[in-house]
Amino acid sequence: MAAASSTVSGLAGAALARRPAFSTGFTTGARVSARNPLMTRNLERNGRVTCMTFPRDWLRRDLNVIGFGLIGWIAPSSIPVINGNSLTGLFFSSIGQELSHFPTPPALDSQFWLWLVTWHLGLFLALTFGQIGFKGRTEGYFDK
Repeated sequence: MAAASSTVSGLAGAALARRPAFSTGFTTGARVSARNPLMTRNLERNGRVTCMTFPRDWLRRDLNVIGFGLIGWIAPSSIPVINGNSLTGLFFSSIGQELSHFPTPPALDSQFWLWLVTWHLGLFLALTFGQIGFKGRTEGYFDK
């Protein structure tokens, strides 16, 4: 096998000079440094890294919302409107029925699952709307 020559022959046998693959004016003379977007310099406050655009207390939790939201859900769900029973009463009684045969889990067709999902869905909706309403009112969002 023949050794490769140092020159490359071009069209019509003309010799082409070797040059680097990226020989643009941008990279030859100027020194470019890339900026790292993950750099944590100047973002430390009290030993904790924080983001400048995202507020640290984004949840803005307030125990008033949890307390009033829980009371605001337990009160209406305790009204006996389902064949003389309340949703809370049916849910708690189904917990007792399922605990009576504790080592075995509830069956898939047990009423426990219906009461569990319905009760917790209502609770989470009450807490979510409570958070929206309470924080919206304290921050003046609903004022015109």
